[in-house]
Amino acid sequence: MPHALRAGRAAVKKQFLQLCCALLLAAGLVFAPSAKAADPLELRGEPRPEPWRIALIAGGPYSVYQAVLQGLAERLAELGLIADGAVPLPGNDESLAPMWQWLAENAGGDSLRFVADAFYSPEWNPDRREEVRNNLLKRLRDKGDIDCVLAFGTWAGQDIGPEVLHVPVLVIQASNPVEAGIIPTPDDSGRDNLLAVVQQDKYKNQVRLFHKIIGFSRLGIVYIDTPSGRSTVALGEIEAAAAEAGVELLRCTFASESENRDILASQLRYCHENLVKQGADAVYLTYSQGLRSRYADYVLEPLIKAGLPTFAQQGSDMVRIGVMLGIANSNTKEEGFFLAEAMEKILKGSLPRSLSQRFEGTVSLAVNLRTAALIGWNLPMEILAAVNEFYRDFDESPRRVE
Repeated sequence: MPHALRAGRAAVKKQFLQLCCALLLAAGLVFAPSAKAADPLELRGEPRPEPWRIALIAGGPYSVYQAVLQGLAERLAELGLIADGAVPLPGNDESLAPMWQWLAENAGGDSLRFVADAFYSPEWNPDRREEVRNNLLKRLRDKGDIDCVLAFGTWAGQDIGPEVLHVPVLVIQASNPVEAGIIPTPDDSGRDNLLAVVQQDKYKNQVRLFHKIIGFSRLGIVYIDTPSGRSTVALGEIEAAAAEAGVELLRCTFASESENRDILASQLRYCHENLVKQGADAVYLTYSQGLRSRYADYVLEPLIKAGLPTFAQQGSDMVRIGVMLGIANSNTKEEGFFLAEAMEKILKGSLPRSLSQRFEGTVSLAVNLRTAALIGWNLPMEILAAVNEFYRDFDESPRRVE
């Protein structure tokens, strides 16, 4: 690449990143750490056994959870808390279970142990959620063989509630832990044993960024219209961003979510057709089990045919299968690093409640160039310069910009 072009690209990229930072600052995303002093952790009233025994609960398979767990293991190894953190991602499988089993068998070290039979998940089946929750709570109450619980996602954070006070509970990847009722405020978890990682206005800023890039006036969204469904997609943040930008929010909702993915995909396609009929000029694709690789062409076809730009709340794995834009997953591991550093502090005696919950992630974009071409949208140079992951086709590996 000629030097002048590289220099021009770097300058444009710097300007775009400054814009992103300004958006984050405007939303109040830069904060000082909690000033509360750390206290000795004596939640059991007795010395902790060694090694520290870890359990994990997650709502279900999700590639973003995998990236966070991979980052967690990598940083734990760097901190010397486990011997091997090079946990591989399972091929064509979004489940955390294979990664958890690998860590149980291979992580080693004298400080932490991932307990092989302490992985809990209802696999996104709402009918199994209470059963899985009760099984873990019973184990914590009766067996006393778990010293810390990792809760991945909104469901998990809600399910490991105030009944658990005697072991640290660390919640990560909850869409909005305050809106979901997991913690009372971003700066106080409300319980000495609880820490919930907060990315303040994470999804509000995604909508802001999408609007800055596209300039839409009528934004379509789809979600399950239940308390759980609304908190899972951080509906309050989406509504606030739309109101702030003077954008009309067009909705298509369902009263409940089926565990059958064929049905979910059909419902999602119906909603996308409905949003086109309502006159949406862009669609923000919230989290849905109906948006998966095998259904992507079917589900996204109405939006692409109508020439509508799309942005994936779930990140670049959805961009890979055909959504036009999203936040790049290549930086998702940073949240795992943050969690690992919190775990180290707790092991050394800090109360979870005493630690800062606020995490500020890197802002970078993923784009599917084929989708952009299909809807006739040309990426402006200032946007192109800030893209970290390019997909030239559907279901291909990303091309990363270093």
